Amino acid sequence: MSYVAEVAAAIRAELPADLVPDEDTEPLFLLYALLALVKGVGVTSEDVHDAWAAWMTWRGEAHESLVPFARLSVATRAEDDPFVVAIRRVAARQEEARS
Repeated sequence: MSYVAEVAAAIRAELPADLVPDEDTEPLFLLYALLALVKGVGVTSEDVHDAWAAWMTWRGEAHESLVPFARLSVATRAEDDPFVVAIRRVAARQEEARS
């Protein structure tokens, strides 16, 4: 398993199972791993939304939330929060391990 896949698996493990979509989410969590690696604990909800939007676009899916983050309702924006927390936790552990 590559280090990126390990980070992706760690992020997935931080989330309650009911928040993980039923579809093939390996590419999505690889995008989240990339965010953890390049943005670290500074990752934002907008970053998470953009990664999700890229994944949905790659899948060819239409969705009402495929709009820029600023155009989402506050409630829809909040749906990204658990993913932000998970990515930040894993990123913090990664940063600590490098120290």
